[in-house]
Amino acid sequence: MHLPTYEDVVSAAKRLAGSVVRTPMLRNAFLDQRTGGRILLKPEVLQRTGSFKFRGATNAIRALSASERKAGVLAYSSGNHAQAVAAAAAAEGISATVFMPMDAPQIKLESTRRWGAEIRLYDRVHEDREALAAAHAAATGAILIPPYEHPEVIAGQGTAALELAEDARALGMTMDALLVSTSGGGLVAGSALAMEGASPATRVYSVEPEGWDDTARSLASGKREHNSGEGTTLCDSLLAPTPGALTFSLNKTRLAGGLVVSEAEVLAAMAFAFQHLKLVVEPGGAVALAALLAGRFDARGKVVGVLLSGGNVDPSVFARALAEFKA
Repeated sequence: MHLPTYEDVVSAAKRLAGSVVRTPMLRNAFLDQRTGGRILLKPEVLQRTGSFKFRGATNAIRALSASERKAGVLAYSSGNHAQAVAAAAAAEGISATVFMPMDAPQIKLESTRRWGAEIRLYDRVHEDREALAAAHAAATGAILIPPYEHPEVIAGQGTAALELAEDARALGMTMDALLVSTSGGGLVAGSALAMEGASPATRVYSVEPEGWDDTARSLASGKREHNSGEGTTLCDSLLAPTPGALTFSLNKTRLAGGLVVSEAEVLAAMAFAFQHLKLVVEPGGAVALAALLAGRFDARGKVVGVLLSGGNVDPSVFARALAEFKA
């Protein structure tokens, strides 16, 4: 498996043109005032299927050969990658099977099923999703599209950051930093590759919830660290047990550091996004904004990009954020 490069991100952008939404770069005067910086928001909540995942899934599926397409595709995901693979496969006329945890948010289960994918439920605690998927692939010949350990997936995810850098440059701005929500590391790896070519002065930071900060600890130690699995599951899309081998090989030399936010900070960011940005952001999609609002990153005097990576939130969780926090 080859290591993707900036050129792969550029190629992905060309492959995806017209198929993915070029989400806008948003500004908010109150957010700038509150943080002391010039904040550039990339709302992937407005992407097809409600998250950045559609970019990587589409890029990977479009790269398949004719024989691979005939065999169908396979994925495992708590929801956003599941929806993305289902939608991308449907657009290409390819069958899709997705392994999803039984405790996945209902909105993500329903959306994945609506795109026509076959859903196989598994127990997140007692079953290994990768082993289940491998067994299914061996039995059926289906092609696995993993959520982050795939060069074309990583390159596709990086197109969101590439667009943000282009939009910033069009206004005469260069980002000092880019904050990216992180689980297995595909989005932040793709973002780092995009900045390497399009905005080399931009420092890229991973952002994770407390208890699932494996990338932050791995960057500090220089080797892949594991999570205990005992942290809160509020950020259901950011629960990878350890950074991917491929993604960490890219991230360990490219990221400026890892930031970690609390559950309360995530909920407060969701409330802020709704009340001031008029956007619905899921917990995992709000961690980068949470790091900014909570002062985990000092934005004073800086131009800072923030990826709002997804908006597929269960109504009860969203209601909790709005009820408990007034931004």
